[in-house]
Amino acid sequence: MILCLGSINVDHVYRVPRIPVPGETLATTAYSRGLGGKGANQSVAAARQGAIVRHIGAIGADGAWTLAELAAAGVDCVHVASLDAATGHAIIAVDDAGENAILIHPGANAAQSPSAIAAAIDAAGPGDTLMLQNETDRQVEAAARAAAGGLRVIYSAAPFDAAATAAVLPHVAILVLNAGEAAALAAAGIAPACTMVVTRGAAGADWRPPDGPPLHVPAFPVTPVDTTGAGDCFTGTLAAALDAGLPPAAAMRRAAAAAAIQVTRAGAAAAMPTAAEVDAVLARG
Repeated sequence: MILCLGSINVDHVYRVPRIPVPGETLATTAYSRGLGGKGANQSVAAARQGAIVRHIGAIGADGAWTLAELAAAGVDCVHVASLDAATGHAIIAVDDAGENAILIHPGANAAQSPSAIAAAIDAAGPGDTLMLQNETDRQVEAAARAAAGGLRVIYSAAPFDAAATAAVLPHVAILVLNAGEAAALAAAGIAPACTMVVTRGAAGADWRPPDGPPLHVPAFPVTPVDTTGAGDCFTGTLAAALDAGLPPAAAMRRAAAAAAIQVTRAGAAAAMPTAAEVDAVLARG
């Protein structure tokens, strides 16, 4: 089973010919609204790969539809609270090459309930997984409680914050970062003692254990449409594969295939592929 303490956002997505530069006003070519947030994205990605997923989070009264979408993807939302606060949201600009620029308002994501988190983690057990990111509060308490209970803690240090990352790391089994975040971690003088997974977009991804040789998995070549949520797709799929008992090499390859599918579609959570779709890509080699 996978628990995910993570953000639930309303994504406001604007298509633009290019990412605007500071001071520039740019007309958009399209607009859409969808489910997002790193936590929700990872939960949906893992659930669509067949994992049992329970999301821990919070929304406002304006976000009831986000729970319906999570449930439709197979995510258990019994531990999601409805608060007297706005649901988190993101303003996302996506250019013609599929690259993005994102602004996030945390809203209810920054008001997590310690008792709800404890109840969810205490209902899990050794061998289960907890996924975390930096778009909520209470990460340190959750990671410590999960690690003490024998859960595998997978932590996406994004949006990157050196102090927040350093506080969570003692309880982490697998740290997931993109190449820029990995460089920022090194620049901050933080040397993790856990396994690191570094995603590099079209250059593939690396599995770096604390002892033993590193593993590199190449990306599947595709033409991206929208890279929003690609890292979350990779992480959620990796968590599901490891939870199912796959070894690192197979789990990483499965995650790479899922991310390759996801970036060929518009949207974040809605673009996460199913297990059958990933199987088809892997079967083609």
